[in-house]
Amino acid sequence: MGAVSTADRSAQIAFPLPPCPDESRAFHEEWPVRLGDTGGDERLRLDAVARYLQDIGYDHLQVVEEGDLHPGWIVRRTVIDVLRPIEFGDRVHLRRWPSALSNRWCNMRIQVRSEHGGLIETEMFLIHVDIEGARPARMSDRFMAPMLAATTEHRLRWRAALHEWTDPEAEVWPFPLRVTDVDRYGHVNNAVHWEAVEEALARFPAAAALPHRVILEHAGAVMAGDEVSIRAWQDDAALHVQLEVDGSARTLARIEPVAQGSRA
Repeated sequence: MGAVSTADRSAQIAFPLPPCPDESRAFHEEWPVRLGDTGGDERLRLDAVARYLQDIGYDHLQVVEEGDLHPGWIVRRTVIDVLRPIEFGDRVHLRRWPSALSNRWCNMRIQVRSEHGGLIETEMFLIHVDIEGARPARMSDRFMAPMLAATTEHRLRWRAALHEWTDPEAEVWPFPLRVTDVDRYGHVNNAVHWEAVEEALARFPAAAALPHRVILEHAGAVMAGDEVSIRAWQDDAALHVQLEVDGSARTLARIEPVAQGSRA
């Protein structure tokens, strides 16, 4: 039997991401886009979006039954579709709801819509973990009940959408870590990985033309004290970014244009 191609093995992520079937089930928050969320072009940066997703996730845990019993989560994949620009001074409304789950992980959709017409659609593959045991852990029945009621896919499985690759023409440069990049567990915070994507976009600005999709997957942890580098290259289809430690990819990202089509 012939080898299976990478495309055949890869997860296919639909565009557009699925809408919320019942807005009444979505958790809602809102806040202004502040100076520290934006760059010189006043655009809401990807690392700020990643922090927004983390913040609303932990706030959501405060209002769901037995949320306090599920404090540990690992982000395995994030999809961010930047469809219409959000800028400094705007106010964003975030809505968060489940789109699929198993008993140890789930897909969570978060829509970021601004009062001036900006729109970013996102989806996160989140793994619930036992913090002490550092392993995936089953969610409680009470915690899962509202997610089960709001979804139809209850046997969610992980399949990577991105794979490590080395392009001989890639640009490679150091990405020094700072003390403030590291969380209480010694891991580099998820938003910092998105800062690396922003660094790559600064070198390949054409990849940020709207609308575009960014898929970011974690292949391994980046820890305090690691010597990290960015590897980036562009082909006809996308900008590819890898965050590497000792020559091994720990984070994979792809930035690609999308055909927006009709959307509310």
